[in-house]
Amino acid sequence: MALGKDYATQECSIARALEVVGERWTLLVVRDALYGVRRYNDFLVHLGIPRAVLAARLQTLIAEGILEKRRYQESPPRDEYVLTDRGIALWPTLRSLGLWGREHFSGTQLRAFRHATCGTEEELGPYGECPACGTVVPVPDVEMVPGPGLDPDPADPVSRALLRPKRLLQPIVTDPAYPV
Repeated sequence: MALGKDYATQECSIARALEVVGERWTLLVVRDALYGVRRYNDFLVHLGIPRAVLAARLQTLIAEGILEKRRYQESPPRDEYVLTDRGIALWPTLRSLGLWGREHFSGTQLRAFRHATCGTEEELGPYGECPACGTVVPVPDVEMVPGPGLDPDPADPVSRALLRPKRLLQPIVTDPAYPV
């Protein structure tokens, strides 16, 4: 029996969400967008995703209102992909999935997420709450710092840019010829 391409018979909000973000690469594209990746080639090299798959995922995410395509250069024309509020709302899901993956599969902390404005060195809780001040931290106030399990000398420029502490959603710069 062939696997269906949708969950039309399911009366379930999880099934409906999987229609949009359940494809293998989609949450990784959203994760990278949260990390500040905005440009097609940066997604391509960081994810190691086939071009056709990336193009299809980006189009789907735009059509679903999770990403917005913005022109950042006219000549030659170049666009970037920026998370919308709907896309940013996926942060708690990705946060929880990352913690679950760390606990059950890797055991190694690749990145830590902290409350930037509070200044605490403690990692956010599983729901994005700051252990120091007790608030659920808004995504722009989340600082991502490299963990001890991260490769200190990665091959691709996006991974190298992510070796420095940075706030989520802040664009990364991998090519100084095209500054943000």
